Amino acid sequence: MIARADDFRDMAGIALPALLLAAGLAVMAAQLVPLHMPQPVTATASVTPPQTVTLPPGTLTYRAPGQFLRDGAQVDAPMTTVSFEAPLEMMTYQVSAADYARCVADGACAPAAPRHQGVGDVPVTGVNFDDATDYAEWLSAATGQRWTLPTDAQWAYAAGSRFVDDALNIAENNANPALRWLANYEKEAARQSSAQPMPRVLGAFGANENGLMDMAGNVWEWTQTCNARVHIDAAGAVLSELPACTIRVLEGQHRTPMSVFIRDARSGGCSVGVPPDNLGFRLVRQAEPNWFERLLARFGF
Repeated sequence: MIARADDFRDMAGIALPALLLAAGLAVMAAQLVPLHMPQPVTATASVTPPQTVTLPPGTLTYRAPGQFLRDGAQVDAPMTTVSFEAPLEMMTYQVSAADYARCVADGACAPAAPRHQGVGDVPVTGVNFDDATDYAEWLSAATGQRWTLPTDAQWAYAAGSRFVDDALNIAENNANPALRWLANYEKEAARQSSAQPMPRVLGAFGANENGLMDMAGNVWEWTQTCNARVHIDAAGAVLSELPACTIRVLEGQHRTPMSVFIRDARSGGCSVGVPPDNLGFRLVRQAEPNWFERLLARFGF
């Protein structure tokens, strides 16, 4: 029996897709091998992972950061609820001056520029946003774990009762903006009288109810959250939002926006009202992705 040309074309039409499918499956199998056999995460001999506190999943109702306006007039931010579906693991203490110096010695971080030199085991101060993110990258590489700055919401959730609501709590009166100015002036005057510029040893401000030390002490902490200008309607719904990521949110005794390059808040940098005494940070450890999340990331999803 003589095979016709049409028969060969039909066979090729079936065989070619089958071969391509087999090749694709082989590539995927090769990609999946390391995903099903994850390597254990271990720290290097020279860098020990920092002490942490793990908070359970939960919700936080608070005022989001940013400048909120209604009908062109500044107002208190509306309350919003944030859900944390997974545990949150955060450093117990702020990054110390000694630990930060190791990053500097490795050439991965710029030297800190503290305004006040504390005595003893003190937190690093005089660092800007880029310094903090450089340290996070260095620590991640040194420990094999993933460390980042917290978001503003994560910091507030961890701070618990030490998180400060920055609302002025006055009746909104768009026709008389002086009322808001006077209320803000009184609050800033009270902050000025309680300034404590000298960094104190780690743990000096004690633990909050979550076991985190020195939350809202005299070192304000960088977060990764961008500042924003937000327009809302009468019900508090967002009409428009303009983020400004060259300015990040600092958390501490009060919340304040700060330009990313500032190491000393008293030099300026979009600080609102009384500037923070010192600029430092602590980090959160991100959970390792599971095999499915790593598979999606491998293929660009």
